[in-house]
This record gives sequence, structure tokens and C-alpha cells, in this order.
Amino acid sequence: MKAVHFGAGNIGRGFVGLLLHKAGYEVVFADVADALIDQLATTPSYDVHEVGDAPAVKTVNNFRALNSRSQEDDVVAEIATSDIVTTAVGPNVLRFLAPVIARAIARRSDELAPLQVMACENAINATDILHREVEQVYDGPSLDLASRAVFANTAVDRIVPNQDPGQGLDVTVETFFEWVIDRTPFKGSAPEIPGATYVDDLAPYIERKLFTVNTGHASAAYFGYAAGVEKIADAMADDAIAGKVRAVLDETKKLLVSKHGFDPSEQEAYVQKILRRFTNQHLPDTVVRVGRAPLRKLSRKERFVGPAAELAEAGIHPAALLEAMRAALSFSAPDDPEVTALAEILASQEPGEATTSITGLGADHPLYGPVRDLIAQHAPGHHIQ
Repeated sequence: MKAVHFGAGNIGRGFVGLLLHKAGYEVVFADVADALIDQLATTPSYDVHEVGDAPAVKTVNNFRALNSRSQEDDVVAEIATSDIVTTAVGPNVLRFLAPVIARAIARRSDELAPLQVMACENAINATDILHREVEQVYDGPSLDLASRAVFANTAVDRIVPNQDPGQGLDVTVETFFEWVIDRTPFKGSAPEIPGATYVDDLAPYIERKLFTVNTGHASAAYFGYAAGVEKIADAMADDAIAGKVRAVLDETKKLLVSKHGFDPSEQEAYVQKILRRFTNQHLPDTVVRVGRAPLRKLSRKERFVGPAAELAEAGIHPAALLEAMRAALSFSAPDDPEVTALAEILASQEPGEATTSITGLGADHPLYGPVRDLIAQHAPGHHIQ
């Protein structure tokens, strides 16, 4: 069995690649980072260090590596004979992978089982995004594409912090992980991946993860940054910051229980588990790393505006989520182009226009006014209270 995985970074090696290896697949890593691919191509194995409760070291071998920029034809050939394609590249990069995947699907033998494609990204229905991009560039009838490839959405969850210098290919990750996969596209032929969970309706699990793990993690980062704290675990050790994060997750819990019918006690247990993960002192995760890309995190369907908008539509004022958004607007990080872009929007647009530019909210939405007030406070020359 063979799997091609796009994205040989820490998440690719320490999460998706590890689980595919444990499932018995030969993993072909594809990436555009020359030095990383060269190192993978010349190293027979690497270790994944799981830290936290029940720590362990897992060794990954039986892999190869290709440069998806300079060896594109080779990547196409590998996908054409693979069982699975997965990604961990970031949702905005998926469109660049689509032509390569489309070419490979067109080259697949009709005798092979359909290629199983899963985008493992921190975005809602990321595989659907990839599927649409592949459809647009596929050189053949859509029925042919449907018979040669299966696209299944997933929800993935594992904290993989920035790694210590000199660690090489080894990766440090938390012991907890979750890979939830929509089983319905496979029609009874879902791949056997130990540790993966298959469900018939993925949407509740995607939102539960996004609006609990991602919302909480980013909240800890932005509140921690505002307080001058360096590490996420240290931020969560501060009662005031932890209380703000808890208040945010109380609001998202209310939405998730109401919208998806999660049992309140089960959702509370999930929240408690997530909060404990953020306090893991073995993970050297920084508020700057977690807080990066604030424009994406403040966009319409993402971790803050998404749940806050639905609560506002239900007549509930999302005070804690708005406070987290306030902190996000003040976040800064070196060499983060989104920080620069956000600052330019705040400086060049009047608050109403900036509200729509940043969050996608229209003037008729009940959340528009409160967010506009936050953004007005960040306008140049305004003294933020």
C-alpha cells in the first residue's frame, strides 16, 4: 500500500505521516522545501516524541520524499499508482496542488481502485475545496473523475509546536490526537487507519473541533500576547487569562450544544480535556506561533466570527468572543504578512469598511455593530481603553 502526503512539515511528519505509516502504508512525502526534502530523501527514519500523559517515542520508516516543484512529473507518477493522497499544507495552498493531483488521476489505470483523497487541514470541509479545484483543471469528463477518485472530508486535531533547533527530522507532539473522517464517500471501502474515527456526519465534529480547540488555542495566544506572556502553557497558568479562555469556550459550548445536539455534559468534558491540553508544559508552544495569520482567524467562517455570528443571530451577545477578537486585532508577530495586511486595513479603511474587509460581515448582520465598535477603537489616533 502506498500513500502520497503533501506537506512534509511537523504536522505532516508528526501526525498524518505517522498514522499512515502505522497503518502499513509506504509514505511518499511531497513538499517544495528543498532542504527538508533532501534530508528526508537521505535519512532512513525519524522519531516522533509524544509528550504529556503516557509519553512515547514512535519511529517512522519506509518513506520516500520528492520535491513537488522540481520533481512534479515524479509526484504525478507516484499518485497515479497510490492508494491514498493526503495534505497538510494549509487551506490556501490546496489550489496549487490541484493540477498535480488532477494530472495523476487522469493517468490512473481503470483497473485500480479509486484514489482516496483527504485534505487534513484546519478548515471546514477542506477536501471539498480541493475537490472543486481538481474539477476545474481536470482534463477529462467529470464522470471519469468520479470513478477514479473519492474525496472525503476530515477533521484533524493534534498540537504540534515549533520544534527545538537541531532536532532534525524528529518531531515533538502532544500525546492526544483526533482524525475524524467522513465515511460516506467511500461506500464501504474506507481505508483502515488505526486511530482514525469514521462518522456518517462530519459537520458537527468539524465545528466542535474548530470552535473549541482552535478558538480556545487562538484565544489563549491573543490574551497571552496582550499580557506579555511567551508560552501558551504559561498563559493558561495565569488565572485571569485562563478565565477569559474559559468564558470564550462557554459561549462556543452553548452554540455547539444547541446547534448539533451534543450532550451538555459530554461537551463540558471535551472542553475540560482541551483546556488541560493547553496547559501541557512539555509543549514549548508560543503565543506568537499560535497567533499567526490573524486575518484568516478573523474571517467569516473561522474560529471567532463563525460562532459569534451564529450566537448573535440567535439573540445572544457573544461578549467573550468579542473580547478575544479585540485581542486579535492588537496582535503582532515578526515577519507575518497577515499582521502587516491587517494593520494596513485598519489604517486605510473607515471602521465599517474595515469590518466587512476583515470579517466578511455585512451592515445588516447583528454582529456587525459590535465588531465595528472594536475596529473603530483600533483606528490610528484612537486611544484604546
